Amino acid sequence: MEKPKKSIRRKGRAVTIDEVALLAGVSPMTVSRVMNGHGKVRDSTRENVMRAVRELDYTPNLAASSLAAAQHTRIALIYTNPSSAYLRELLVGALSGAARTAAQLVIDTWDNLSAEEERSAARILAKSVAGVILPPPLCESKAVIKEFVSAGIPVVAIASGRFSSEISCVRIDDFRASKEITAHLIAQGHTRIGYIKGHPNQTASKHRYEGFKAALSEAGIVHDETLVQQGYYTYRSGLEASEKLLAHRRGPTAIFASNDDMAAAVISVAHRKGMDVPRDLSVVGFDDTFAATTVWPELTTIHQPVSDMADSAIDILLRNIRRKDRSTRMVVDHVAPHKLVIRDSVAPLPRRKRPAKG
Repeated sequence: MEKPKKSIRRKGRAVTIDEVALLAGVSPMTVSRVMNGHGKVRDSTRENVMRAVRELDYTPNLAASSLAAAQHTRIALIYTNPSSAYLRELLVGALSGAARTAAQLVIDTWDNLSAEEERSAARILAKSVAGVILPPPLCESKAVIKEFVSAGIPVVAIASGRFSSEISCVRIDDFRASKEITAHLIAQGHTRIGYIKGHPNQTASKHRYEGFKAALSEAGIVHDETLVQQGYYTYRSGLEASEKLLAHRRGPTAIFASNDDMAAAVISVAHRKGMDVPRDLSVVGFDDTFAATTVWPELTTIHQPVSDMADSAIDILLRNIRRKDRSTRMVVDHVAPHKLVIRDSVAPLPRRKRPAKG
């Protein structure tokens, strides 16, 4: 009579892949192929391995696997955006993605660099990293992108309104999101809506403005160019733009600022002028960064999942870097879901008092 096999598992510690291989009568590499679904393995061999896995209650050490795969993977995130609130969300997501995958994240700032200096910095960086994340506005720089692509470095653009055939992109539908929040203002009875544009060096700014105008058009509201001011995604530009809008002879009853920093500035100017938000002026922003909840009243805004988008960018880069066939470029266009977040900065436009019925 055949004696039952002794379990080779020792109590008090995790089972190793070598122990699974010994029990299944295969090599550790074969166990790895079965567990990861890679390579061709005979059905009988696969069954033996999985039987050993179940018997030993083996759980792969995913952290160790990720670390081994990523020990030489350096990913650069290059930042030039003036919004500190946006930077915070971006870094949280990128750091989370790097920690989860054990990739090495290199953060570089290129503030105040000339176009030629940016190209030079890209050429130097391309020699020491395996992939690059470009948030706005660098995600719109054809010259910088060309340097990385020429060096064979995979690039993921975040929040770019332009989808390139050469790089991957993680974004939201800015047109649709902008149209949705404008429709929310219109549904509250607002027809004189001021608008503060985003920085003209980003195509996402253009798409948000187009979404705003499309919502007005669908509602049969004539677009008034005098209620539009240029902003640059900074708090200061929001102050200047809202001062002009609120000095208008027939001022707006609501203002849509293209990001939360500028919307926070609108609320500040309104308060300084003695206006109540939202009773006298409704205000909406875009992005749903921490700036949206550090003002009073808290902002109605579009939630752009910046943190999740940065995390996804890490995944896309690692899939590209680690794939075996590098003869063709892997390009992904990932459109993340956005959400309208309704808070206290919007109120219905008061209706005129109706004559009493006799």
